[in-house]
Amino acid sequence: MKKIGIIALGLFACMAFTTVDYPIDGYETTGIKRLKRLQLAKDGKLPDAGLPLGAYRSIKDIKLHLLSRKQDNNAQLLVEDAGLQKKVDALFPKLHRSYSVTILDITDPARLRYAQQNATSGYQPGSVGKLVVVTALFDQLQKLYPDSWEKRVALLRSKTVKGGNWVLTDEHTIPVFDVTTNTLVKRQAVASDVFSLYEWADHMLSVSNNGAASVVWREALLMAAFKDKYPTMAQEDADAYFKNTPKTDITELAITLVNEPLRDLGISEEEWRLGSFFTRGANPYVGSKGGSIGSPLGLMKWMLQLEQGKVVDEKSSLEIKRLIYMTDRRIRYAQAPELKEAAVYFKSGSLYKCDRVKDASCGKYRGNVYNYMNSVAIIEHPDGKNYMVCLMTNVLGKNSAGDHLVLASKIDRLIREP
Repeated sequence: MKKIGIIALGLFACMAFTTVDYPIDGYETTGIKRLKRLQLAKDGKLPDAGLPLGAYRSIKDIKLHLLSRKQDNNAQLLVEDAGLQKKVDALFPKLHRSYSVTILDITDPARLRYAQQNATSGYQPGSVGKLVVVTALFDQLQKLYPDSWEKRVALLRSKTVKGGNWVLTDEHTIPVFDVTTNTLVKRQAVASDVFSLYEWADHMLSVSNNGAASVVWREALLMAAFKDKYPTMAQEDADAYFKNTPKTDITELAITLVNEPLRDLGISEEEWRLGSFFTRGANPYVGSKGGSIGSPLGLMKWMLQLEQGKVVDEKSSLEIKRLIYMTDRRIRYAQAPELKEAAVYFKSGSLYKCDRVKDASCGKYRGNVYNYMNSVAIIEHPDGKNYMVCLMTNVLGKNSAGDHLVLASKIDRLIREP
């Protein structure tokens, strides 16, 4: 741990960061136990968590960069920059339709640089759709407590809910840290799990747990259904609601509440929508409708307005940005070596399908029917170079994680070129 201490001191000297790191210092505010483990690891009381330098930003250093452009709309800001577009055209030949990308350099808020390739192409968003769910959660919290941010945070921290069948089944593990014994277990979520809303949201975003996503969506649904009665409602109330309310009515409300916030941001149905829950365990209670789709343009509009403080409101935008700050293992795009010292706000998603009659060797992340892999990232370098990327691919028969990593390196160099 001496090495970590030296690194942390160097980071402080170079970047004027505070001595307590986010989201490790977020434990006292959020009650997310995973963060307590990181604090103990940083203090040398537990083994090193092995995080890159870019994961040690202070909570006070996580900011929204485009508040000064809050009055400008998507069309005004997403205007192609000729110089950057020329570089992107060379990187992504137009004939290669399996790749789509949007890139926005926000280093200078007064002079944004935007470029794209196949920006309106539609893809199955996979786990990137969890950004829609967290948006819906904060939208419902705002409706519950329109005049009190403190009450919203208090509810996220204090309201504990049981996962139930909604978490079943998902191969993604969750980190379960016991603050009494200081022991960590990584395992699949089970029906008996009880966590706070904050912890379910963290499981959904930090490790992309599908069961957690279904639970968070369920709780946003219950907020919409019960309104001001939600904070004090019991498990029995929720069970009765799902038992006695027509499934078609529940489905209509569930789909509406996650998609309306996107429409309020000027993101059309064809640019981004969510149509089904993330686990089969939700199927007895709520149906699907309209299918799910995402496009690099739709996702870029969301990131842009997150930085403008327009996703629900300014405080919600900032808190969502904190929740997607990468302090777990970086994968795919976020794993690029050029990003080690950068703060990375990230969500990845994938979905594949195999026809083993066509190819018996077809396997995980190598689908030959479809093979979607998507990366959404906000990158902030210590020297102030900041940009956003949405990369969506559908390359059949190949695990595209390596492609995403390589392209992350190339895009970073491209952005940083004078």
